[in-house]
Amino acid sequence: MAGSTFGELFRVTNFGESHGPAIGCVIDGCPPGLALTEADIQPELDRRRPGTSRHVTQRTEPDAVEILSGTYEGLTTGTPICLLIRNTDARSKDYGNLLDTFRPGHADYTYWRKYGLRDPRGGGRSSARLTAPMVAAGAVARKWLREAHGVSFRAWMSALGELEIPYESEDHIDANPFFAPNASVIPQLEAYMDALRKAGDSCGARITVVARGMLAGLGEPLFDKLDADIAWAMMGINAVKGVEIGDGFAVVAQRGSHHGDELTPEGFATNHAGGVLGGISTGQDLVVRIAIKPTSSIRLSKRSVDRAGEPTVVETHGRHDPCVGIRAAPIAEAMLALVVMDHALRHRAQCADVELPVPPLPAGRG
Repeated sequence: MAGSTFGELFRVTNFGESHGPAIGCVIDGCPPGLALTEADIQPELDRRRPGTSRHVTQRTEPDAVEILSGTYEGLTTGTPICLLIRNTDARSKDYGNLLDTFRPGHADYTYWRKYGLRDPRGGGRSSARLTAPMVAAGAVARKWLREAHGVSFRAWMSALGELEIPYESEDHIDANPFFAPNASVIPQLEAYMDALRKAGDSCGARITVVARGMLAGLGEPLFDKLDADIAWAMMGINAVKGVEIGDGFAVVAQRGSHHGDELTPEGFATNHAGGVLGGISTGQDLVVRIAIKPTSSIRLSKRSVDRAGEPTVVETHGRHDPCVGIRAAPIAEAMLALVVMDHALRHRAQCADVELPVPPLPAGRG
């Protein structure tokens, strides 16, 4: 299927279906000599995997990753790395009623119109399960970036439905199933999700993701801008309908006197631009927010048509996330890491010999 490969120099080709025997990816372009085993990748997959709380799909998948190629004696060789994740808990019978009809808000209709046939089991290629291989690839990119340049990535949920989640501390993020940076709101989020599940409905979410310790100078003019590639990557995540870089849509109401990030010998005074100017990184934190739509697979009846164009009513059964945003933080981190990794290699290829007479500005305020 066209459109399954991501990146230029650090290329990731994603394969598999939600209810097929396995999903996975092939990474081409990873630098040689990186110490890499399954233990470097598995923790990130464990953060994303289903069945970890009552608030997400109860599909029970270990998401155990296998490295099939590209390493020798624990080091990357520079050749393609194949990562495999076997599907062990697919329940295809839940989708028997969808063979001849289409779920509203889902990709069923568009896949059928494009290819003339589709895999209805769990959404096939359009399933959010296909984000797992990207998280695995992102773990490889994160390790190289951390060791080579000290870059790190962190994401959290900043809104669940209409509930805003005030930022308190990153220490709370991994201590709750929502990846929320605020412990005091967890009871409210749990009650909200319990009511939503009981009603058979779903909601959206907003995720904030940040890259810290960034290099300055990543990105290309015009059509390969760093922020453009970030937006492209984030829109490739299932259910994402909006992307903001820096202040995002808030810039509409700002004045130039406020928005322009002033430069001082101590670094940038502010970071309204989100760490990118003219499509090139400033060395400040990259700040990205994504808007995730409500899950389309819900128990409530909705109008649709069958393949003959006749009216029908669809009720979706099976195991689904009432809010796919709950497990999206590790996915957003991975996709941002893949963009930064690709641009770091592209920058090294073209501009490794660039030397400036003065040191770079400190990152300043993130």
